[in-house]
Amino acid sequence: MRAAKIIDFGATKITGVVEAAPSIDHNYILGTTQYTAPEYFLGENGSSRSDMFSLGVITYQMLTGNLPYGSQIARARTKSQFGKLRYNSAIADNREIPAWIDGALRRAVHPDPYKRYDSFSEFTFDLRHPNSKFLNSSVTPLIERNPLLFWKGLVAILTCIILLLLISGHGFKH
Repeated sequence: MRAAKIIDFGATKITGVVEAAPSIDHNYILGTTQYTAPEYFLGENGSSRSDMFSLGVITYQMLTGNLPYGSQIARARTKSQFGKLRYNSAIADNREIPAWIDGALRRAVHPDPYKRYDSFSEFTFDLRHPNSKFLNSSVTPLIERNPLLFWKGLVAILTCIILLLLISGHGFKH
């Protein structure tokens, strides 16, 4: 069995260089934005749950070829904005990914670190073994998966109804 080694050179810091370069912004977030846990952008310290987020994003991308939040995460910088992030299901677009793997990925990349896995072993276990919590989950309603599409669709339907009422009412002039 081979192990993958993952290195993000954007997250490297060379001792001595940082101290010698006072013009560097020390609040600068190291790493690639789409893989960086939201708590770093909020000025909080990282933890193993922050690493879990990064690993979850990489796993998601390896399975789908996309990012779990698309480009949304690159623009989020406040707790409110991170709370509004919408996870793109890994089982969307007719991918052959089981619901239990999508559930494990969703938990690993949750914007709230306290809703992520506590340990890497939990995550890898859930990726290898169907978790009943993720198996029994029903299909997420459209309003939760894509609220914008839901509201656009509702507006289109209501517009058609109003037009039909106006046309049908036009024939009843007194």
